[in-house]
Amino acid sequence: MSVDVENFGCRLNALEGDTVDALAKAAGLKNTTIINGCAVTGEALRQARQAARKAKRRGQEVMVTGCAAQIDGAAFSAMPEVDRVLGNEEKLRAASYQASGSAIGDIMQETKATPLPSVAQSRRARAFVQVQTGCDHRCTFCIIPYGRGNSRSVPVDEVVHRVTELVEQGHKEVVLTGVDITSYGPDIGIGETGKSGLGQLVQAILARVPELARLRLSSIDAVEIDATLLDMVIEEPRLMPHLHLSLQAGDDMILKRMKRRHSRAEAIAFCNRLKKARPDMAFGADLIAGFPTETEAMFDNTVALIAECDLSFTHVFPFSPRPGTPAARMPQLDKALIKARAAKLRDAAQNNLQNWLARQHGKTFSVLVEKPGEGRAENFARIALDTAHESGALVDVTITGDDGRMLIGGDK
Repeated sequence: MSVDVENFGCRLNALEGDTVDALAKAAGLKNTTIINGCAVTGEALRQARQAARKAKRRGQEVMVTGCAAQIDGAAFSAMPEVDRVLGNEEKLRAASYQASGSAIGDIMQETKATPLPSVAQSRRARAFVQVQTGCDHRCTFCIIPYGRGNSRSVPVDEVVHRVTELVEQGHKEVVLTGVDITSYGPDIGIGETGKSGLGQLVQAILARVPELARLRLSSIDAVEIDATLLDMVIEEPRLMPHLHLSLQAGDDMILKRMKRRHSRAEAIAFCNRLKKARPDMAFGADLIAGFPTETEAMFDNTVALIAECDLSFTHVFPFSPRPGTPAARMPQLDKALIKARAAKLRDAAQNNLQNWLARQHGKTFSVLVEKPGEGRAENFARIALDTAHESGALVDVTITGDDGRMLIGGDK
């Protein structure tokens, strides 16, 4: 084995892992495992440490990078199993793999997004394109701004060029990704003063890459969505009717203590408005169970939000205090209670998913085949296919049923 990259965390980290893999191999590294780690929770850091120890037991050279290294570089450097540590910017530079020793710069001083090189994504049916990195917000539970730096946008021409390349390589769907993509633009003069320019970027991609069949957005912050993007989501059929929302909670007091920028009523109104304008719209969301000071009534508001926003795809996270964040210093709930609330949230999410799946019966979708026997509809529903198709193909499928987790369908 020459190089093995193990990615943890978000889609952007996985996409950057492609660059890490290419740069390390180009530098001629041998017998090396690179842990491209996440630091969003204490559990994520534990997983990175565990992966490093396993790799060393296999006799590998071990390098740790990603947010795990950027935020907790000293701790990883002190591990006897870790040979080198690279920060989030350093991992994207060819020189880092041609030199020896560790390198972690001050990411808060970075003012521009480092463009990712053109690396083929042949193993992915849905291709990913970085449009932005970093975050200017300071949610009380989140450490990621200190691992990614401030928000920095990739210029429109570079994004359009990368999308064009991927379409020419045969990709029919591209996903725009980043840390906080609805903050796109102001740092490079795109969008209105103080508002996102993501809508203008989406317009440019769809206008300048007419061969692109499907464009999808990764996680967004609904309060930041600009008017142009809102119009595009409602009116543009090539922009997929699926939004994953960074909601986190459904209670106004908890949202305030999280330092979120939306209210419960605003989240519900946003979802209702889009559902009314585009009935095929589907929503996903991140939700945290057991945030410090959360009472039973506050938690019940978050449970109710699943049905009120009709959330079909829900990521539930039991709160885990991240050292260095304000939330870690707030009065904590009992771990058993947090676990129980997370289970209740997942049950509510599963119930809403089942109801939503039942409403899709009899419909026909354009499905992007992701692997043998399975694909994703425009609304991001997983669909089990009864006919074999090549990965990356778009096929029309009529829904005949579901198994409680995903839809089942056959060729139209």
